[in-house]
Amino acid sequence: MSKAEENKRKKQEALFNTAFELFTTKGINNTAISDIVEKAGVAKGTFYLYFKDKYDIRDKLIIRKTSFLFMQAISRLRDSGVIDFEGQVLFIIDDVIEQLKKDKVLLRMISKDLSWGVYKKVLSKSLNDENQEELSYYHLFMQSANKQDFKFKDAEITLFLIIELVGSTAYNSILFEQPVQIDALKPYLYESIRQIIRSGKA
Repeated sequence: MSKAEENKRKKQEALFNTAFELFTTKGINNTAISDIVEKAGVAKGTFYLYFKDKYDIRDKLIIRKTSFLFMQAISRLRDSGVIDFEGQVLFIIDDVIEQLKKDKVLLRMISKDLSWGVYKKVLSKSLNDENQEELSYYHLFMQSANKQDFKFKDAEITLFLIIELVGSTAYNSILFEQPVQIDALKPYLYESIRQIIRSGKA
C-alpha cells in the first residue's frame, strides 16, 4: 500500500471511529457532518469522498460492525466441529448473541438503525474486503445447507424471519431483560429458529 493510500485509509478509519462515537453518545439526529469531521480532524470535502451523507456512513458502519460479528462467529464455527446444518446456524446465532451481551452500545446501534436492506448487504458482503473470493454469510448459509441436501422454498425469507426474530428478542432480552434474561430465553428462541428452518424446507 502506497503512502497516499495509507493516508486515505487512516482518514476513512478516523471518520468511521468518530461517527460511531458520536452516533452512540449523541444519536444520529443530534450529530451533524460538521461534528464528525471536526472531531475526526479531516476536511468536510474528505467526508464526501467516502460517504453521501451521515445516513450513508451509519449504514456502512453497521455493515462493518455486523460483518465483524459474523466473521468472528464463523471463525469459531470452523474450529467447533459442529457439522449439522441447524447446529451450525444456531452456533453462529449464539456466538453473535454472546458478543452483543458484551457490547451493549453496539447492540443499541445496530438494533435501532438496522433495516433488512442494510442487513441484506451484511449477509451478502464478503467477509474480507481484501479477498473477494471469501464467501459471504449468505453463501456460507447456502453452502452448508446444500452440503446436507437441505433445500429451501425461499432461503431469503427464511433468513429474514430468523434475523428479525433474533434481532428483536436479543435487543429486548439483553438490554431490558424482557420477558426474561437472554440465557433463560435462549432455549425458546433456538427452538423457534429450528421450527423456522424446518418450515422453510422445500
